[in-house]
Amino acid sequence: MFTGLVETTGTLAQIFDQHPGKRFAIEAGIVATDASIGDSICINGCCLTVVEIQAGQLHFEAGEETLSRTNLGQLQVGSKVNLERSLAVGDRLGGHYVTGHVDALGSLIERTEDPPWANLRFSIPTHLASQVAGKGSIAIDGISLTVVDVDEDSFSVALIPHTLAETTLGERKVGDKVNLETDVLAKYVQRSLGVNSPDMKSLDMKSQGVKSQGIDSQT
Repeated sequence: MFTGLVETTGTLAQIFDQHPGKRFAIEAGIVATDASIGDSICINGCCLTVVEIQAGQLHFEAGEETLSRTNLGQLQVGSKVNLERSLAVGDRLGGHYVTGHVDALGSLIERTEDPPWANLRFSIPTHLASQVAGKGSIAIDGISLTVVDVDEDSFSVALIPHTLAETTLGERKVGDKVNLETDVLAKYVQRSLGVNSPDMKSLDMKSQGVKSQGIDSQT
């Protein structure tokens, strides 16, 4: 579990092909100071496991599924990535609960500079838009941000100078792909509403009816 508060940006130093996946060696700065094999690190919002440590470089393995469903598959040597160590019990929760399980890729579709701030609008798959609310939270490339507004297929955020300077969003251009994770609480609310909807109850009753008929026929 993470908070979405990026600790530092790292640099991708090496990429090794490990069919069907890849192995990344990342210059991780402060995140590497107390890292151990098996630790979970959030990389651009994607939770990966430390598999090797060499002179300040942390090594991670990403499978085919991860590479195809996140922007980690587009990384090149020299790419910057957002890094955050997992949340420890008792730590302050300054952002929101981030699982490190990316829901989808979005695209930066509009960027409006308002120095020293910037307003960014991202596309989002329509099936996820209902999990995003104005003034609610969303993780973009692992960064906990507050949503300004949302419609059926996009949402916007306003970035303060610190976020622009200390994360990869400062360098994002229109067309760039980003990893999106909606608020985990919104997922459970949507699931609960779906399970308790009239359509779902009707299906459940039909299912119970079929089972009852089956039991009766056997007695």
